[in-house]
Amino acid sequence: MIKKTKAVTGLAALTLMAGLFSGCASDNNNATNAAATNAGSNTGTTAEATAAPEGDAAKDLKGDITVITQRTDIVDTVFKDYAAKFNEKYPNIKVNFEALSNYEDQIKIRMSTSDYGDVLLLPTSVAIKDLPDFFEPLGKKSDLEQQYTGLEERTVDGISYGIPITVNFSGVIYNKQVFKDAGVTEVPRTFDQFSAALKSIKEKTDAVPLYTNYAAGWTLTQWEADLATVAGDREYVNIGQVASDDNFVPGQPHYELYKVMYDAAKDGLIEEDPTTTDWESSKADLANGKIGTMMLGSWAIGQIKGLAASPDDIGFMPFPTNADKILVPLSDDYNLGVSIHSKNKEAARAWVDWFINESGYPTTEGGGMSPVKGAELPEILKQFAGTDITFDTLAPAKAGEEGWVDAIDKEAEIGLWQPDFKKVIIEAAIGNRKQSYDDIMKELNDKWKAARAKIVTAK
Repeated sequence: MIKKTKAVTGLAALTLMAGLFSGCASDNNNATNAAATNAGSNTGTTAEATAAPEGDAAKDLKGDITVITQRTDIVDTVFKDYAAKFNEKYPNIKVNFEALSNYEDQIKIRMSTSDYGDVLLLPTSVAIKDLPDFFEPLGKKSDLEQQYTGLEERTVDGISYGIPITVNFSGVIYNKQVFKDAGVTEVPRTFDQFSAALKSIKEKTDAVPLYTNYAAGWTLTQWEADLATVAGDREYVNIGQVASDDNFVPGQPHYELYKVMYDAAKDGLIEEDPTTTDWESSKADLANGKIGTMMLGSWAIGQIKGLAASPDDIGFMPFPTNADKILVPLSDDYNLGVSIHSKNKEAARAWVDWFINESGYPTTEGGGMSPVKGAELPEILKQFAGTDITFDTLAPAKAGEEGWVDAIDKEAEIGLWQPDFKKVIIEAAIGNRKQSYDDIMKELNDKWKAARAKIVTAK
C-alpha cells in the first residue's frame, strides 16, 4: 500500500493542454538531490553515483544489487518482470528485491546499520540536511532538473539525492459505470453538482455514493490534500491560511472542504456503518461498482484498477469547488536513491535511471504522472486535455514563514493531517455526537486563532 499526504512546493504549473508533456513539459516533482561533485561521503569517497552507461558499456556493467521497496503487493510479480526487462539492457547486473510491509518504521531500523540495500526509497523520517550521510549524490540539481521535475525537497546545497518514483495528484476516484447508471452524464464541478450526483447514485443504484473509510483513519487525511482545490489558489495552503485567523469559518476553504464530508454523512450518502469500514475490501468494491466515489490520491488508481473487471470504469475527477478556476494539487511520492554504503553504486544508479525512465512504473503501478520531462500524460488524465483544469504544486511559504502551518497546527493540536477531527465530523453528522458542524468548526477556528497568535508573536 502506498499512501500520500502533503502536496509539495516548487514545481512549475502543469496546465493540461494538448501537448503539455511534449518538449519541455513540467518541472520535476520532488526528486531527491545528489551531493555536489566535490561533496564527500561518510565512506570517504567523493565520487557520486554517476548516470548509468548506455550501449555496449551497459553490457559491461556488473554486480549484484538489492532494491528495497514498499510494494509488497507486486514485489513477486511486476517487479520480477521489471528485473527481466532491465537485464535486457544490463545483462550482468543481478537485481534482488526486498519488500517491507511497514516501510518507514522498518527502513529506519535498517538504516541504523550500513545494511539497507543498494537502492531504496528515501524515508521521510530522515532530515533533509542528513541525506548526504546516508545516500549517494545523484548530481547537481541544476543539471538533473533539465530532465526531471520535483527535485526541490530532497536537495542539499544544490545537490540531489533522489528522484521521485511518480508525481501524485489528489481528488476524487470514482466508478464511471456507477455514475452512468445513476444518470450522471457530466463530471460534477461545484459542491451542489457533486451533492446532486451522490444523491442520484443513492436513488438509482445499489452503490454507496461516497465511502469515507472512517475505520481506517488515515484515509480521512486524504481530504486535506484537496484544500487547494477548494481555495482555487496554489498560494492558500502555505501563505493564505498563515495570514488569517479565520480558516474554519463559513466561506473559507477548510469550512467548505469538510462541509462536503459532513453533508454526505448527514444525508446518508456514505457507508451504512462507518465504524466497520475496511480499506482493502473498499478498493475492490470501488473497482467493481459497489462504491461510487472515494477521496484519494492518484497513488491508489493503479491498485483499484488492478482489482476491476473493467479497469476503464475507474476515473478521476477534481474535488468539487465553487472557486473560479479548478486547481488540482500535485505532490511527490517517495524518492528513489542509492545507499552510500552500496558496493555496486554504478549498477545501483543504472537501476534508478532505468526504473524512473523506462519501467513505466510512474504512470502504471505508481498511478501518477512521470517526473520525466516530456513524458506522456497518464491515460486517466487525457480527458482534461484542453480544459481549464490546472494541475499545479503548492506555492512555498514566504521567506521567514517556512513551517508556520505545521507549527500552528501542532500548537493548536488540530491535526490537519490526522484523522481525529474528521472522525468527529462524521460522528456528529450521523448522530453519534450532539455537536453541530458549526460547533466543530468554531472550536477548530478558536484553536487556530490562539495558536497563530503564539507562533506569529514568537517568530
